[in-house]
Amino acid sequence: MSAPTAQAFVPMVHVASVARAAEYYALLGFAMGNVHRVPECGDEPVWAWMQSSGGAEFMLVRADGPVDDSVQAVLFYVYCDDVVAMRERLLAAGFEAGPMGYPFYRPHGEFRARDPDGYVLMITHSRD
Repeated sequence: MSAPTAQAFVPMVHVASVARAAEYYALLGFAMGNVHRVPECGDEPVWAWMQSSGGAEFMLVRADGPVDDSVQAVLFYVYCDDVVAMRERLLAAGFEAGPMGYPFYRPHGEFRARDPDGYVLMITHSRD
């Protein structure tokens, strides 16, 4: 009998506003799948399953308290098919996107960005 193995690794990200975070991640090609709402929050979802057509997945959940961007102790790598176009898309939408870098391990480029809750994203090309 073989040892069990994980089938997926799906982070759950605590955010101040699920709707606001979902709008940001839509710029990166993610769409809301399932959502959960509670009457006391009106139309604002308190949880959402985010997925891209390329198969990437994560969850957004409304934080129980304030989100402090100075203590975000995680960095997310986002792989895409056109890193330069992704950077331009974020900039055109009014979000910050760091300069393009071309380290030896990412010769097709990468850049650093922050989502509305301060989570750091390294956005890079999906090719080696």
